[in-house]
Amino acid sequence: MHRLSALLCLLPVSAFAAGDLPTLGGIPIDFILFGLTLLGVALFHHATLYVALTGLATITLYKIMFTGFKTGEGLGGFAGHLGHEWVVLTNLFCLLTGFALLARHFEKSHVPVILPKYLPDDWKGGFLMLVMVFVLSSFLDNIAAALIGGAMAHQLFKARVHIGYLAAIVAASNAGGSGSVVGDTTTTMMWIDGISPLVVVDAYVAAVVALVIVAYFAAKQQHAYSPIIRNAHHHTHIDWGRIFIVALMLIFAVGTNVTVNIKFTELADHFPFIGVAVWVAIILTIPVRRHDWELMPETIKGSVFLLSLVLCASMMPVEQLPQASWVSALALGFISAVFDNIPLTALALRQGGYDWGVLAYAVGFGGSMLWFGSSAGVALSNMYPEARSAVQWVRHGWHVPVGYVAGFAVIMLVLGWHPDTGHKKVAEPVAVQVPAVVPAPAY
Repeated sequence: MHRLSALLCLLPVSAFAAGDLPTLGGIPIDFILFGLTLLGVALFHHATLYVALTGLATITLYKIMFTGFKTGEGLGGFAGHLGHEWVVLTNLFCLLTGFALLARHFEKSHVPVILPKYLPDDWKGGFLMLVMVFVLSSFLDNIAAALIGGAMAHQLFKARVHIGYLAAIVAASNAGGSGSVVGDTTTTMMWIDGISPLVVVDAYVAAVVALVIVAYFAAKQQHAYSPIIRNAHHHTHIDWGRIFIVALMLIFAVGTNVTVNIKFTELADHFPFIGVAVWVAIILTIPVRRHDWELMPETIKGSVFLLSLVLCASMMPVEQLPQASWVSALALGFISAVFDNIPLTALALRQGGYDWGVLAYAVGFGGSMLWFGSSAGVALSNMYPEARSAVQWVRHGWHVPVGYVAGFAVIMLVLGWHPDTGHKKVAEPVAVQVPAVVPAPAY
C-alpha cells in the first residue's frame, strides 16, 4: 500500500480534491481501487485478464453502491454510463481484433522476411532494423510491429537478443505508433474521440529524436552481444494478395473516419463507424486469402482486458484532476511505464485541455521504460520471457528514458505547448495541498 501511495503521489493528477467523495489519505477511493487494479496487472502478468475484470467489477459495485455516476445513481446510472461509452468500447474492440488479422496478413506477405536482406552486417544493421520497426508501427498496430521486429531479431541474431535491444524494439514500435492514429491504441482512442490525425502527427518531432538515441545505443549493445547474420532470401516472393488486404483495411478505416468527421459529425458519437468499416473490409476480402480466425480467441481475451481498463478509467472522477500542462504531460510519460497507458489516455481524453501531439508521444513512448508499461512490451515478453525482469529492463534499457526526455525537450523547443481547449471543456483546477516532498517508490 505504501508503494501504491507513492506511485499515486508521483502522478500530476494525484493532487485530488476530496470534495464530496469518500477518501483514504486524501485520495478518492475511486482512484485507489483503480491504482490497485493497475498494480495487480503489473504484478500478476500471468493473470492480467482476471485482475482487470476483478478490478472492473469492484469499481463498478463501489460506484453503484456509494458514489453513483454522472448519468445517475445505482444501476440506472451505470446503465446510462454504458450507453454513453458503448461506441468507444465497440470501436476499440473491432479495431483491436481487426488489426490482429491485419498484422498476421502482413507477416505472411513475406515482407518482413525480405526486408532484412538490405541491412548492413555491422551494428548499423541493428540500427536500421529498429528504424524498420518504427516505420512499420506507423501504419500497423504497435503490437504487430513489435512482434514482427522480435521475429526479425530472432532470425538475424541467432536467437540471441540482448535485453537492451528488446527494450529498443518496444521503444521503436511505440515511437512509430505515437504519431499515427492507426499505429497505437492510444492514438486510435484520440482519433475516435475526435482528435485530428494532423494534430497527433506532431508527436513524430519527439519520436524521431528518441528513436535515434535509443537505436544507436541498443544496436551497439546487440552487436557486441551477438552480431547480425545476413540472409538474402533470394527465392522469397511477396504475397501481393495479403498486401491488398492490409491496404484495403487501412483505407476503409481512414476513409470512414475522415468521412464521418467531415460530413456526419453529429453521428460519430452514436455508432462505431470505424470499427465496423474495418470488419466490412475483412468480410469483403475473405475470397482473397483465408483470414487466420484461430487468432481470435487470444485476441478477444486481450481486447477484453484492455477494454476493462478503459471502462475503469471512464468511471474515474476526472473533474478532480488539476489543469493539463506540459509538466503533467511529461510526468504522464513516466507514469505510463508503471500504469498502462491506455487508461491514462482515457483519463486525459475525458479531462481535455492537452496538446495531443505531445501527449501522444508521452504516453506512447513513455510506456517503453518498463516491459509491462505498454501492450507492445507485454506482447514481446511473451516471445522473449527473459525480458520479464524490470531490473534488467531498466539496467540494460537505460537509453529509453534518456531518449524520452531528449525527445520531449526537442518537441517543446520546436513546437511548444498548444493545448486543445476546444476538445473538451476543462474543469477549473481545484486548490489542494500537496506534500512538499514525495517519497519515490522503492523497486
